[in-house]
Amino acid sequence: MSHPEPGTAVVRSLAEHSMVGAGPTSALRMVAPGSQTAGRFGLVEYRLAPRSPGAAPHVHQTFSESFYVLSGRLTVYADGAWRPCSAGDFALVHERGVHGFRNDGDEPADFLVLFAPGIAREQFFAEMAELRRSGRTLSPEEMTAFYARHDQVMVDV
Repeated sequence: MSHPEPGTAVVRSLAEHSMVGAGPTSALRMVAPGSQTAGRFGLVEYRLAPRSPGAAPHVHQTFSESFYVLSGRLTVYADGAWRPCSAGDFALVHERGVHGFRNDGDEPADFLVLFAPGIAREQFFAEMAELRRSGRTLSPEEMTAFYARHDQVMVDV
């Protein structure tokens, strides 16, 4: 993976990072992948359909994850409880913090997800989208390995 040279600027037009389907109920846009930010952060715009499950509770060992709600209502799992978040609300989950998200509302939820540092999280989303598109179901062992490859451990709450 190559990174921009120090002191340079990166400008990406909307056409360079279009919204892509990530399953029947979600779509995402890789606004600023880690490869564009010299690994400092990654920024994803996420759209989740009404009454959609999103991501079940999980943890990451090596990066934090933040959520900023642009529109609609997003329910975020943090500090041991599901918490409703509306446009303008922000949630930060540090490394090893249990978190998840879903849309319990009747409107789509649009939100930004910030990863720091900017690990190659776009690979996780690309692989997950391909699995959903293909209809392929991974065995429990394959799913555990998939998550491990992307620094994600699912948690029962």
